[in-house]
Amino acid sequence: MDYTELARQFLRNLYEFRSRGHQKRIDNTMHGEAFAMSYILSQGNTVLPSEISSAMSISSARVAAMLNNLEKKGLVTRRIDESDRRRILVSLTPEGIESVENRSSKVVGSTARILESLGAHDAQELVRIVGRLADLTPQTSNDK
Repeated sequence: MDYTELARQFLRNLYEFRSRGHQKRIDNTMHGEAFAMSYILSQGNTVLPSEISSAMSISSARVAAMLNNLEKKGLVTRRIDESDRRRILVSLTPEGIESVENRSSKVVGSTARILESLGAHDAQELVRIVGRLADLTPQTSNDK
């Protein structure tokens, strides 16, 4: 098997997939404000800014700027931890929770339609293979 030619074909196909916009919609939920909000909700809707920084591999200054922006939009609140007044707790507002749930619903629905178009066998194989790729690929950290 010519793995070099297969790699070229794979990259062309990946480029075509990305150029049609679906991957961009998925990517938008996996970083930035959308990711931070999803992370907060997944952690029980209360986190420390340092936890967001670690999860996103970004500096505390970038997290602070992002939280300022989200707070101005009415999507998060920050409050002092009553048990340790040195800590700030970040939570989603009801509007923030609704925003995360709406975005997630759209991305999952769109992805489900694509997988359905593939058929059951190919959809399951795609998910299995992407999982294998994730397992085989070393995790990289973003620049802080």
